[in-house]
Amino acid sequence: MQQGNESSFTDFILLGLFSDSRHPGLLIAIILFILVVAITGNSVLALLIWGDAHLHTPMYFLLSQLSLMDLTLISITVPKMVTDFFSGPSFISRIGCVAQLFLYLMLGVAECVLLTLMAFDRYLAICSPLRYPVIMTPRVCLQMAIGSWVGGMLISLMHTIYTMNFSTCDSREVHHFFCEVMDLLKLSCEDTSTYEKVVLAFGIVFLLIPFGLILTSYILIFLTVLHMNSREGRHKALATCSSHLSVVSLYFGPAMTIYMTPGSFLSADVDQCLFVFDVIITPTLNPLIYSLRNKEVLGALRKVLWRKLMFIVKDDVTFFFFFKNSYSLLFPI
Repeated sequence: MQQGNESSFTDFILLGLFSDSRHPGLLIAIILFILVVAITGNSVLALLIWGDAHLHTPMYFLLSQLSLMDLTLISITVPKMVTDFFSGPSFISRIGCVAQLFLYLMLGVAECVLLTLMAFDRYLAICSPLRYPVIMTPRVCLQMAIGSWVGGMLISLMHTIYTMNFSTCDSREVHHFFCEVMDLLKLSCEDTSTYEKVVLAFGIVFLLIPFGLILTSYILIFLTVLHMNSREGRHKALATCSSHLSVVSLYFGPAMTIYMTPGSFLSADVDQCLFVFDVIITPTLNPLIYSLRNKEVLGALRKVLWRKLMFIVKDDVTFFFFFKNSYSLLFPI
């Protein structure tokens, strides 16, 4: 292999979503709207959980970590894509590409682990309510969160180093809207078939096994719920679990299709659509699913809005009396 044919230290070109679009203006407007909704929704949900004492429970603590991961995930991909649309050619430096790849893989693995731990939390809360406060202590919850982040970092670091170690040929065009591992491997001058099989194996381990554990947890939960005497307790348990199952489906569905299917089986357009759903749509829907179907979160949101309204009204009343007294002093009757 000739060294002169390599370009290991040059920038990459992200072709993105707009290269083949007939209406790029409409598409970027939709993506900007989704970005605003995702950032607002995840930020508000995390701040509500951290700020309201009634939401300081293991389930909501883990949910706040999920919101933080979703917020980070959409922030490392979409703003760059939007900026490139308005500024021109979608260049990204090698360092920037490494950062995107590392963060995406880290968050993907971390979310996978966290969703499994959230299912375990619901299993304990519903199937073993007496043991739940003993097992799910604040220390254990913190260890779960740290374990998710650190586990994601370690797995991601290994894959990022290995992927970026492959030398690239003359082509620097990445047929994606961010630096994704499988698309970067296509630019390599070397044989990457063995490593692609390793990525496929990791996809099976870190997607299929957690998904199986989550599914088992919810089968046991539903069996327990069926034997509950309280209709209210049964309804509350099913509402909470259905929200989590919806998020699990949104995350694992596209991810399993992408990383458990050989690349030759998926067309480029289908692959892009799956990544859009996984990276852009899912982080937007997660806070909406958990907030709109959760009375405690909605109650905390109403409380904050009510306090804000009362603060505004109080300021307006204070300003009115100040203006009235000032007018009386200046223009006595």
